[in-house]
Amino acid sequence: MTNPLALVTGGSAGIGLELARLLARDGHDLIITGSSDRVKGAAEELRQIGVDVTPVQSDLATEDGTNTVIDAVKNSGRPLDIAVFSAGIAIGGAFVDIPLERHLQLIALNIISPVRMAHVFLPAMAANGGGKLLLVSSLSATTPTPYESVYGPSKAFLTSFGHSIREELVGTGVQITILHPGATATDFHARAGMGSTGFGDNSWKNDPAQVARQGYDALMAGTTSLIGGDEATQEAGREHKRMSEEEKARRHAKMARPT
Repeated sequence: MTNPLALVTGGSAGIGLELARLLARDGHDLIITGSSDRVKGAAEELRQIGVDVTPVQSDLATEDGTNTVIDAVKNSGRPLDIAVFSAGIAIGGAFVDIPLERHLQLIALNIISPVRMAHVFLPAMAANGGGKLLLVSSLSATTPTPYESVYGPSKAFLTSFGHSIREELVGTGVQITILHPGATATDFHARAGMGSTGFGDNSWKNDPAQVARQGYDALMAGTTSLIGGDEATQEAGREHKRMSEEEKARRHAKMARPT
């Protein structure tokens, strides 16, 4: 018998790579994606666990890049057991100071690409009697995000999208879990150009391995939605339910405003 197959977008680093490690250790063959050639190094590491790994270097902010990933799954000739949509970017700075093209790139990667892939993979999962989808959203989905003004709304979309399609898929055997990581110690904020902000220091952030484990365990248990991170992160999620949008916006701006 062959191993079950899992897809992890953004699987070359950070939370995505940690999730790929967990899947590999549980005996899943993998298709992992990344925008740089480090996806090949990640694939080589994961093969050492004893599973087959196909790396796909692809820009998911483009239609062609997303279609390359879809084709890789189709060309495997195997049903997709688990899909993890972890690829995403943020852009730091004031909205009007950032070129429109960069905002649109973020929307394409964080919103359009997951929608394209879900539209292909979910019907196939349902036809095969079931499957699992893990959407890696963000705690930022629960608050306005000044100085990351398009990022937070993109994650709010992903969260609402996940809850919506879950209800539509009731009875199909397809399960959807939404993970909302708090600030995590990866190169995410550095790549967003936010090194000079309150998010630039990784020393206080969550361990990506811990966040991935929480998301993975939730996916396996059938949990629908969770916040990923330590108790302080969990409390921040509870506070977001109590605070006004204006209060949350002011608090986020203090952390995200460039110095």
